[in-house]
Amino acid sequence: MTISRGFFGHHDPRAADLPPGQHLTHGFPVLTAGPTQLIPTERWSFTITPEIGEPKRWSWDEMTALPSEEITVDIHCVTRWTKLGTRWRGVALDTFFEDVETDDDYAMVHSYGGYTTNLPLEDLLGGRAWIAYEFEGEPLHAEHGGPARLLVPHLYFWKSAKWVKGITMQRSDEPGFWESFGYHTYGDPWREQRYADD
Repeated sequence: MTISRGFFGHHDPRAADLPPGQHLTHGFPVLTAGPTQLIPTERWSFTITPEIGEPKRWSWDEMTALPSEEITVDIHCVTRWTKLGTRWRGVALDTFFEDVETDDDYAMVHSYGGYTTNLPLEDLLGGRAWIAYEFEGEPLHAEHGGPARLLVPHLYFWKSAKWVKGITMQRSDEPGFWESFGYHTYGDPWREQRYADD
């Protein structure tokens, strides 16, 4: 795991509103399960694979032509840092799923480089998740998951998979990368669901 400077937080009166066990950081720590992936936008694509019908695929140009949103959210890492008021631009997962037919309740998110994480489908819909490609008004840098990452701010940040490339629908909730190493299968920061027995 790679950890950057900015990992340690500072006293801030807003800390009273943080999820339990979290502290503020004013940097943006970089933590990854492997090497940073460098994916040119001309090679990037995003695919949703349902259990029925054909997979739906979007190229970079097709994805960025979709209606986008500006999102301002707090993000919470399982390693106990929180960054407040982060600004992103991305496409809501609701937009991608408009043309996807599925009866499955769970999703496995796949990244370039082999990373995976599992989520209930309901946590990707209803304006709760995005494919984000800008951060603080600039293209998303590779070390933070660029050119595009999943953004699911209501869960611990390992669920917001960097270098996202696709989603496979699943009938049951199977563990992804960190979940198979003992992290919580869901990861709600307000309930401190860090590890499997939390």
